[in-house]
Amino acid sequence: MSDHRRRGEGFLYLALFGLSIPAANWLIGHAGTVCVADGPCLIPVAPGLMAPSGVLMVGLALVLRDLVQRRLGLGWSVLAILGGAALSALLAPPALVLASAVAFLLSEMADLLVYTPLQRRGLVRAVVASSLAGLVVDSLVFLQLAFGSLDFLAGQVLGKFWMVALTLPLLHWLRRRDARLGLAPA
Repeated sequence: MSDHRRRGEGFLYLALFGLSIPAANWLIGHAGTVCVADGPCLIPVAPGLMAPSGVLMVGLALVLRDLVQRRLGLGWSVLAILGGAALSALLAPPALVLASAVAFLLSEMADLLVYTPLQRRGLVRAVVASSLAGLVVDSLVFLQLAFGSLDFLAGQVLGKFWMVALTLPLLHWLRRRDARLGLAPA
């Protein structure tokens, strides 16, 4: 893969990462099987377990940030996190601005801190480990700041994990393709 193509792929991941932020903020207030008065819209993530619907995009954002770093490098990844935190604050419902921005910033930084040292040992291992760290941080911080409660913690963690798990076939394919093409992470 040429450097030009690698960077183009990286900018695609960057755009998708950026789009996941408004999507998460929109979902939490507008889409779910039930919407709590003055609270989040919820979706089932396991039998008897509900989570705010924004978890779907948050789990995906963690993986996309890793792919931005893989293709564009650490500097672009840090810029994406800072831009994403600002975007999250701008787009979040007023009651969720602080929770959304702080949770995003801290969870993506946790993801980065785990992914960076692991990335050369294996894409899939690095993405899964870093995403797990990020989704736990995001869940704890967001729920505590937004609602003062960890009532939906298990559902938040599981819902985000499902999205990470759904990306595994793509990650395996990318790893094999990169190996075939002799492409190392940026």
